[in-house]
Amino acid sequence: METMQSMDILKILLESGPVVKFVLFILILISVFSWAIILKKRKALKSMKKNNNTFLELYKSSASLKEIYDQTQEMPFSPFRSMFLEGFDELVKIREIFSKENKGAGLHNHFKDFGLGVLERGLKKGVNNSNIELNNLLSTLASIGSISPFIGLFGTVWGIINSFTGMANGGGTIDAVAPGIAEALVATAVGLAAAIPAVWFYNFYNSENTKLNDEMETFGQDFLNSVERTLVTKI
Repeated sequence: METMQSMDILKILLESGPVVKFVLFILILISVFSWAIILKKRKALKSMKKNNNTFLELYKSSASLKEIYDQTQEMPFSPFRSMFLEGFDELVKIREIFSKENKGAGLHNHFKDFGLGVLERGLKKGVNNSNIELNNLLSTLASIGSISPFIGLFGTVWGIINSFTGMANGGGTIDAVAPGIAEALVATAVGLAAAIPAVWFYNFYNSENTKLNDEMETFGQDFLNSVERTLVTKI
């Protein structure tokens, strides 16, 4: 009883074997890296939402697509801006091709015959570029959430092996097995402590990315509607 009361977890870890110490070091390192990713993604997501709102206000208040294009050149990254620039660039390119034909009649006929597919592909390119940024480092976060418990489990198994080794050497008392069991359980706890935040925030950021993709889909439809309303003759 006295032994259990005087047991110090920190002391046990300091006196643990080199394998368990290495496992704990790896888990702590992984946990720190995981939190760095979590905080970086939080900052990036907050910035993207703010930039989206800023761009949307400008988009709604501008008189023409050309005006929006001119005023957003120096704006920081936002998914809406990325989509708009890709869509507008495609619109300008195709308009230049038909600009010499009947003062835009060729362009009008092109969209009449083939629809707005070229603009949709441009918008899709903007969505893909945005998703590269949105999904950045999420796979690393998922990997941390997957492998951390197994790394901790390895430390657990090794600690239990040490406990049985102590028993095999004739130390069948609690004094002989307690340190090995304690360091084994701590390895499990540290593994879970590294994995749980990584998994939770991975799911959270995936959910936020899905919402942003829905918003990008809505913005893309609004952009195409704007082009159709102006009949692509005045941008």
